[in-house]
Amino acid sequence: MLKELWINNLALIEELRLAPGPGLAVFTGETGAGKSIILQAIHLLAGGKASADWVRNGAEQATVEALFEFDPGHGELLKMLTAAGLGPDLEAGGETGDRAGAELIVKRIISTKGKSRFYLNGSMATAAIAGGIVEHLLSVASQHDHQQLLQARYHLECIDSAGGLLEQRRRFAALYDRWQATRTRLAELRGQERDKEQRRDFLTFQCREIADIAPEPGEDERLVGERDRLKAADSLIDLGRGSYAALIEKINPPLTKVRKNLEEMAARDDGVAKLAEEVAGASFILEEAQLEISRYLDNLASDPARLDQVTARIDLLQRLKRKYGPTLEDVLRFAEEAGRELENLENLDAALAQLEQAAAQQEEEVRTTAAALSAARGRVAEEFARRVGAELGSLALEQARFAVDLPAGEMSGLTRLGWDRPEFVFSANPGEPLKPVAKVASGGELSRLMLALKCILARQDRVESVIFDEVDAGISGKTAESVARKIRELASHHQVLCITHLPQIAAGADDHYVVGKRRRGERTITEVTQLASEQRPAELARMLSGDAITPKTMAYAAELLGRNRPAA
Repeated sequence: MLKELWINNLALIEELRLAPGPGLAVFTGETGAGKSIILQAIHLLAGGKASADWVRNGAEQATVEALFEFDPGHGELLKMLTAAGLGPDLEAGGETGDRAGAELIVKRIISTKGKSRFYLNGSMATAAIAGGIVEHLLSVASQHDHQQLLQARYHLECIDSAGGLLEQRRRFAALYDRWQATRTRLAELRGQERDKEQRRDFLTFQCREIADIAPEPGEDERLVGERDRLKAADSLIDLGRGSYAALIEKINPPLTKVRKNLEEMAARDDGVAKLAEEVAGASFILEEAQLEISRYLDNLASDPARLDQVTARIDLLQRLKRKYGPTLEDVLRFAEEAGRELENLENLDAALAQLEQAAAQQEEEVRTTAAALSAARGRVAEEFARRVGAELGSLALEQARFAVDLPAGEMSGLTRLGWDRPEFVFSANPGEPLKPVAKVASGGELSRLMLALKCILARQDRVESVIFDEVDAGISGKTAESVARKIRELASHHQVLCITHLPQIAAGADDHYVVGKRRRGERTITEVTQLASEQRPAELARMLSGDAITPKTMAYAAELLGRNRPAA
């Protein structure tokens, strides 16, 4: 349950700390006093959308923080906490029945820049994780939730939640997703089958074209170099011959003579030895250069035929690169991939047959599982309708009838949720036929119907705290009395926080808070005050008659409180 709630600098609330106990806590006050801010704080903890506009003027950030105590045997919640890395860190709290409770602190900070951060027991968390965990700790029902009753998807959620079918539905969704993935792949292969011959001919042509030319990595660069040499052959021969002649006639003979002279000098004078070595080295290098030029000229010839051959080969390689490139390495890689695709096309018939068999098996499994889920929903729907009818009877709708219309499903209407489309049907008056809730229920009837559903689901779920935001809209008199009794009944086994305008509900509270606004200097702030027992009659009288409080009103307020006082 919610043990403490701290709010700082949120809208008109500067600072607020609430510590509601078990049972029923009500919040009353004039319209516009700020009761909705408390509900907004809860929504923010549950992952609701945040806005920088919610930060109180003059503050840099708003903070909402809550301390929850829960049953550590709550498997689904514990699984989520463990996944968030909090399983081993949970601290023992107070007592939940005969079992020690575990505690969790959820915190959200909203900055004026619009950014917000979540913390679970001091560790940062995502909005999805924090919101999912908080949804397992409390349930919020507001007057806007009545609109959910008009949506068929909500009807399905009610049936699955009430029957404990959510896990079964998740398993079905996994099977459905696998089947859909197989069907998608099967459609792709069938498309390939239709185009197989054309594709195979095209790939065969491409592979043969590349194989016939048989390019090698780097071949184009080598051939470009050879082509450039062949084009310049005559000039290279003239330059080479001139260089060879200069070395053999004008440079090497005199240099050889100088080398021999220095060698004789070095034999007589050690001081010349280094110079003799250097000249000898230069002489040998030039003699080797002479031999290299000779060999180069022997291998170099003007060869127009070879030039044409090289040029033609380069053109072939360029054509391949334009079609499959941009490099020869890319061309060879394309040929390898095309070969693999050709191989796959050869095996396509076998793969298609195998996938068709898998799709058929999965479809049958999906059909069987959907039928089982639908049958379970049928059993739940019957019992659910009976329970809702009983709840409505205790909410001054004794003559009302409620049922769940569950048409037979078909494979053509199958989704991840199954093929069922349940719809709530309702009749408030005897003799009137059952019709969809959206067409026949009034605002007050919707309020009571939503309250009945929340009471049933709260018992089904392991949520310990239920918050009602003005679910009493559109009701009064005897109906208000029945709604008050139902909320007190729910509060006997749940913690219930209720924002209300009805004195009949407020009279049954274990804790009564008044929300009001006041001026502090130039600013307006919202304050929440917990009423002492002697202050409650005056607040109930105000709720009954506004500012015109009379002794008769005070007497009726005291009577209301007396009716709801626990028996001695």
